[in-house]
Amino acid sequence: MWQEARRLGRVEQVWVPMEAIAPVMARAAVAAEDADFCNHWGLDLRAIRAAIDAGSTRGASTISQQVVKNVYLWHGRSWARKAIEAALTPALEALWTKRRILEVYLNVAEFGEGIFGVEAAAQHWFGVSAADLTDVQAARLAAILPAPKSRDPAHPTEALRARARAILDGAATIAADGRAACFETPSAPLVR
Repeated sequence: MWQEARRLGRVEQVWVPMEAIAPVMARAAVAAEDADFCNHWGLDLRAIRAAIDAGSTRGASTISQQVVKNVYLWHGRSWARKAIEAALTPALEALWTKRRILEVYLNVAEFGEGIFGVEAAAQHWFGVSAADLTDVQAARLAAILPAPKSRDPAHPTEALRARARAILDGAATIAADGRAACFETPSAPLVR
């Protein structure tokens, strides 16, 4: 946020506690970015292996890794930053609950040019608070997370609509199969 504020002159960001975020938004973000969030200790080794085996440049970062990067490290891609991120992530997981990690993620994630956090995003894109996001609005916000500066959740393309529908299905699945339990209650333990 600091880097973007310097570049743009200002950013939109309003911090809200998890209780002030629509539960579907939390589930949608997890479904979109890290479906196994409740089942790992910060690094998803299966996703990392799959990305390496595929020779892919796609990300394999967990929500926890993204929090470490966004809160404690610098923006950009380098092996040095990735190594520090990989070292700090298990420590973050040891110190914070999954609910806290997701709360921080939802408050610092970029949802558009200079728009940080779900509250600012909900207000900017839909004119509502994060607590009042509908299922579709939450899914559309989650759908822009991989490329928030080039996607518009208020005026989605058909591809973004399709991604949002898939995210809603994923959010319902992780709610039904228990993978949302670690962040839906204040003191839920890590599910293994």
